[in-house]
Amino acid sequence: MSSAEFHGYVGVQRRGLIALPTELRRRLHLDEPGAQLEITERPDGVVELRPSLPVAADQAWFWTERWQEREREVDEHVKAGRVTVHEDGDAFLDHLDTL
Repeated sequence: MSSAEFHGYVGVQRRGLIALPTELRRRLHLDEPGAQLEITERPDGVVELRPSLPVAADQAWFWTERWQEREREVDEHVKAGRVTVHEDGDAFLDHLDTL
């Protein structure tokens, strides 16, 4: 079993609640707002839990306030026409050399 896997037991409370270990919640980003678990009951009796995040963890950087602020700045530049469009990568690099 690799270090990215977990095996253990959790108790099921009277109302059906379970508490996932902190290490597991953090690694799977289940401690983030909006995180859910997809539950699948297989015919062989196995219950599978899969993390489901409103934003994939590897894309969360895009939704940080700082990144969104930068996106709004770019939108303002585009709207004001303060952009340069290049036909290809070489033209872009030539333009950078002139700066």
